[in-house]
Amino acid sequence: QVQLVESGGGLVQAGGPLRLSCAASGSIFNINAMGWFRQASGKEREFVAAIIRWTDSTYYSDSAKARFTISRDNAKNTVYLQMNSLKHEDTAVYYCAARRGTNWKSEYDYWGQGTQVTVSV
Repeated sequence: QVQLVESGGGLVQAGGPLRLSCAASGSIFNINAMGWFRQASGKEREFVAAIIRWTDSTYYSDSAKARFTISRDNAKNTVYLQMNSLKHEDTAVYYCAARRGTNWKSEYDYWGQGTQVTVSV
């Protein structure tokens, strides 16, 4: 089993930065891909970014590309999402997820509890 705990969410002004963290624990040796998703109020959950463990390959949604950066610190078993130039439409609950396979487009096996990001205009 894998536990994921997100942190770093909060209220930020439009145009500002915010960094989210996701600390993983448990059977993390099984994990090969980690991702960030978000769900705005009244909308479906959507993919934001993913990183592959062994290659450090990264993938982004069109809305995240050029503004967000996903990275990881193996020593801390932590994945980060650096978000810059935030927009009001980035307001959502952000979830960290992990999966055993490397196909970042497939369903994820483990999910965190989510952290709220609110961008004020």
